[in-house]
Amino acid sequence: MDEKKVMLSGIQPSGDLHLGNYLGAIKNWVERTEEFDNYYFMADMHTITVRQTPADLRRRSLEQLALYIACGLDPEKNTLFIQSHVPQHAELGWVLQCYTMFGELSRMTQFKDKSAKHQDNINAGLFAYPSLMAADILLYQPDFIPVGEDQKQHCELTRDIAQRFNHVYGDVFKIPEPYIPKTGARVMSLNAPDSKMSKSIPEGCIFMMEKPEDIQRKFKRAITDSDTENCVRFDPANKPGVANLMSIYSAITGKSYAEIESEFAGCGYGKFKPAVGDAVVECLRPIREEATRILADKAYLESVYKTGAEKASYVATKTLRKVYKKIGFVAR
Repeated sequence: MDEKKVMLSGIQPSGDLHLGNYLGAIKNWVERTEEFDNYYFMADMHTITVRQTPADLRRRSLEQLALYIACGLDPEKNTLFIQSHVPQHAELGWVLQCYTMFGELSRMTQFKDKSAKHQDNINAGLFAYPSLMAADILLYQPDFIPVGEDQKQHCELTRDIAQRFNHVYGDVFKIPEPYIPKTGARVMSLNAPDSKMSKSIPEGCIFMMEKPEDIQRKFKRAITDSDTENCVRFDPANKPGVANLMSIYSAITGKSYAEIESEFAGCGYGKFKPAVGDAVVECLRPIREEATRILADKAYLESVYKTGAEKASYVATKTLRKVYKKIGFVAR
């Protein structure tokens, strides 16, 4: 039997998981369970480039893991772990910093964005985190990296670092290919449809553990458009707010845009927005309830992240041992 190809991805627990994370990433991960050998982690080491409240970071890391499982990521079929529980990430991250050029890091868009937002804390970690991200990936010798628009730069840099290292030391790292997922919904903010849904704009963001009444309130207040036709029509250029709501409704119900237009013909936004809210509430309800149940079972959750870290460490150690030998470190 052919070995499965390896896939890896992670999300920072820097904020609560939201609908954009689910429809844009996690839902796709679940669909790939049988196809790939998957590694999914809570990227807690990356979060501390920006100051965090320790108790909140711990809560979000565990809540994120519970939500991964509640969304359908079976720990028996996917390796689920917390990044800081696998110290090889930090160890390889340092090595790869020494093979990442200053100019490359200077050009990273996220460094520029975060520096502008956190001018009182432009730290070395914020500058060098793409080397740690490369280590996150290359440790597991993955065949593919799922890539969204905002991560293409990191994928290209990871490949550049791996090729540079291999050029010096031989065939150490597998060069991962970008994996463009099947159209995962690109979910935009409900009150700023020109921006991605983000925890930084909480009123336009639907959090996965949010109460149903709060979800409905946000949908009722969602921006549609300024024209007077009050018509549910998919027109991203002229009606970005309506197009975003239709995209969400389509992703959850499986209906095409033509079917949605037909369903709400002549109804106006007053009926359409609550209908999208209802669909989202019912989609998230079983996930929220299951995550709440899992979070209450601390022993089970601990067994998942410990088992996941053991499996991840086994693979990561093999790669790190190879790297250390190549660069001339004395074997332990």
